[in-house]
Amino acid sequence: MQFDDRLATVLRHRAGGDRAARAQFRQLLDLLGARRDGFDRGLTSAAWLRLGALGEIVPASDRAAMIRDRGWRFRNPELAAHLAEDEPEVAAAALARADLETDDWEALIPRLPVRARGFLRLRRDLPSRVIELLETLGIHDRGLPDPGAGVQPDAAPRPVQQAEEAELLELTVPANDSGDEDDDQETAIGALVRRIEAFQRARAEGQTTDRAPRLPLGEQGEGDMPPLRGFAFTTDATGRIDWAEPAVASMVVGTRLSSPQARTALQRWQRLENARMHLRGAPQIAGEWIVDAAPRFTAQTGRFYGLAGKFRRPAARPAATDAGDTGGEADRIRQLLHELRTPVNAIQGFAEVIQQQLFGEVPHEYRALAANIAGDAARMLAGFDELDRLARIETGALEPLAGDCDFALLCRALAKQLEAVLAPRLSGFVLDIPAAPAIVPLALREGEALAWRLLATLASSLGTGETVELTMRVERGVVLLSATLPATLGAEEDVFATHPRAPQGGLSAGMFGAGFALRLVRAEAGLVGGAFERVDDTVQLALPLLTAPGRDSSPAESREPERHPEAR
Repeated sequence: MQFDDRLATVLRHRAGGDRAARAQFRQLLDLLGARRDGFDRGLTSAAWLRLGALGEIVPASDRAAMIRDRGWRFRNPELAAHLAEDEPEVAAAALARADLETDDWEALIPRLPVRARGFLRLRRDLPSRVIELLETLGIHDRGLPDPGAGVQPDAAPRPVQQAEEAELLELTVPANDSGDEDDDQETAIGALVRRIEAFQRARAEGQTTDRAPRLPLGEQGEGDMPPLRGFAFTTDATGRIDWAEPAVASMVVGTRLSSPQARTALQRWQRLENARMHLRGAPQIAGEWIVDAAPRFTAQTGRFYGLAGKFRRPAARPAATDAGDTGGEADRIRQLLHELRTPVNAIQGFAEVIQQQLFGEVPHEYRALAANIAGDAARMLAGFDELDRLARIETGALEPLAGDCDFALLCRALAKQLEAVLAPRLSGFVLDIPAAPAIVPLALREGEALAWRLLATLASSLGTGETVELTMRVERGVVLLSATLPATLGAEEDVFATHPRAPQGGLSAGMFGAGFALRLVRAEAGLVGGAFERVDDTVQLALPLLTAPGRDSSPAESREPERHPEAR
C-alpha cells in the first residue's frame, strides 16, 4: 500500500517570505487542483485554510497568473468554489481555467456567488447542459447596446468578446485606419458617449428588461431594490430548490435546504414548520429566514417528490448583539488551530523517529521519553480536532455525513467495552436498553463517535463503586437516552463548563475536560435535529427516530463498533 504524503509535506513547511509564500501557493494549487480522494480529511481542511492565508500574502495579480498557467491540472470543483470567492481577477481566472465534468459544473454553479457566475458566460467551451443551467439562472452576457439600433425587449443580448479572463465588460469601438491617434481617441470617446446615451434613453422609455445589459456606473444600486420579505418555492425530493417566484428564482434555484429540521422533514416526509435557515448570496436574499413547507406526493402513485412552501423573514430583534461575530471568531480559532498543528505534527514526527530507531540505535531511556512525547502530541492533536469540530458545527460550516445507524446497538456494545476498564474500580453501567433497533439519522462513524464521547466522559468521572444508569426509550418518534450523572459531575453548577484536567487512569474525557466533551455532544446532537440537556441529576440525549419502510438494517447491526484506544 502506498501513502501519498505530499500534502502533509507541503503543510509542514512555514512560508517565511514572499518567495516561499508564492511557491507554497503554487504547490497547493497543484495538489488540490487534481481531483484526488487519497488525502486525509484533516490535511485537506488544513490545506484550504493555508491556501486562504497565503492569499493574504500573494498579490491577486500573481495568484491569477499562477491559476492561468497551463502547467497544472484543474479538475477539482471544490477548488473552483474556493477561488470563486476571491477577488474578481482571481475568480475570473479560476472559472476560465477550470476543466470540470458536466455533473461537477451543474453541482458547482448554484453554489457560486452571483458575481462569479457571470464569468462563465465568457467561456465558449462549456457543455450544452451547463449553458442551459446558466440560462435558467438568468446569467446572460453583459455589454452596452448598439447606438445604431433600437432596444428591443425580446432581442438577444449583444455578445461579449473575451479579451482577458478577468474582463467584465467589453466596449466595441469602431476601427479607424487613418493613423491619426487624436482622431482615434475622439472616435472612441464619441462611440462610448453615444452608446451610454442610447442605453439611458431606452431605460427612460421603459424598454429595458431583465435580460437587458446594465451599466456598471451606479445608476441602479442594490440598495435601490425594495427589501424582500418572502417568496414561495418548491424543492425536489433531495431538498434542492427547483422553482421559486420569478423575482428571486435566479438567486435561490439550486440552493439546498440544509438545516437539521429540513433534513428531518425530507427523510420522514413531514411538514416543515418555523424552521430557521440562513441563505447566502445577493443582498435581497442573504440572511436569516423562517421556512414553512408541506410535503408533495404524486397523485397516481403517492410517491414523495419534494416540499412546497414559503420563505419569510423573522421578526426584527429588539437590539443587536455580538452574536454576529461568532462566525468570524470561529474562523480565527480554526486558523489558530492550524498554526498550532504544524509544530505539534513536527514534534510527533521526530519523536516517532527516535522511538522507532529509524536512523540508528537509541538508548531505551530516550525511546521511552520519545514514546511519551509522541503520545502527548497525539492527545493534543485529538483535542485540536475536537475544538475545530465544535467551531465548525456552531457556525454551520459542517454538514453531517449521510447515513443511519442502530444507536441502541452502539450503546450496548460500547458500554460492554468500557466494563473491562471500570471493573477494577468496581464501577460500571446499569443498562436498561431495549433489544429492538433504534435507527437514528447518524452515519455509523458519527454515531459511534457520539456514543463513545458520551459514555467515555461519564465513565472517566466515575468514582470507586459508582455506577451510571443508562435508560433508553422510544417515544413519539424520538430516541431518548437518559444517564445518571456521576457525583463529580453532578456537583457541577454548569455541567457544560470547561475545566481542563489531567487524564487519570485508562480513560480520558479529552484534552479540555468533561464539560467540553458534553458540550460537543450537545452540538453534534443538534446537527441532526436532536438535543442534549441536563435534567436534575441526569443528562438526556434525544435523537430523531428513522422509520423508513423497507430499510435493511442488518449491515449496521452486524458490525461491531471499533475498539477505541482510550479503553485500555
